[in-house]
Amino acid sequence: MPTILRIGSFRFFFYSSERGEPPHIHVESNGGSAKFWLDPVELARSQGFRSQELQRLRLTVIEYRKTFEEAWNARHGRQT
Repeated sequence: MPTILRIGSFRFFFYSSERGEPPHIHVESNGGSAKFWLDPVELARSQGFRSQELQRLRLTVIEYRKTFEEAWNARHGRQT
């Protein structure tokens, strides 16, 4: 479970064994979790986050999208 980024209590990561899915990032913090697709950035699922937090997380994913995609591709052997 490589952690790609930490911002405050939010941890952005993906699982190493997710080769069958399109690039995405998971987020966890204080009992909440979410999953965002990276292209395009879109919420896949969430549990425990308020809508305001999800909006802020979406903007963060957009901001760091290139970083997340590069980490995903490096781990899963894909070229950008």
